[in-house]
Amino acid sequence: MLLMKDILDEKDKRLREKSLEVKFPLSKKDKDTVHDMIEFLTNSQIPRLAEEYDLRPGMGLAAIQLGIKKRYFVVVHEYDEGLFDNYVIFNPKLVSNSEEIIYVAEGEGCLSVNREVEGIVPRYARVTVEGYDEDGNKIRIRAREELAIAFQHELDHLDGILFTDKIDKKNPYKNQDKYREI
Repeated sequence: MLLMKDILDEKDKRLREKSLEVKFPLSKKDKDTVHDMIEFLTNSQIPRLAEEYDLRPGMGLAAIQLGIKKRYFVVVHEYDEGLFDNYVIFNPKLVSNSEEIIYVAEGEGCLSVNREVEGIVPRYARVTVEGYDEDGNKIRIRAREELAIAFQHELDHLDGILFTDKIDKKNPYKNQDKYREI
């Protein structure tokens, strides 16, 4: 089972590396890692289990956050109380996006960033991502609002970008009035 200590901290230089394309068929290790990521993210969003296992709530994890330099991520989205959709995307690519820009009112967070971060992170309100499922089948997912933000956040990880990089250092709330808050 994954624990918080298994997730790389933002100071770890590996988080700044660009991840490499995944080859199919997947190894047993990659399949097991995906399973562990889903379990961790699900448990972290269930308050009783998060407390029991000392987990910070998280919605997504990129393989690089576990020190695995491969292009895949997992997002576990709670769409209703206790009900989750799991998204596992290998070799993901952003293929289209809305013009509308949104941001998370409370600010974005990251399981690799263990501190409070002030500021807004501009993100597309809607995105379409293409990639592959665990069996190597091509998939295309359209996401909106918080799910779109999660996909963009995890895609950034695969290119060595942290959400903190997207906050204007001199003016953390720059253009806040031009974007929609969610």
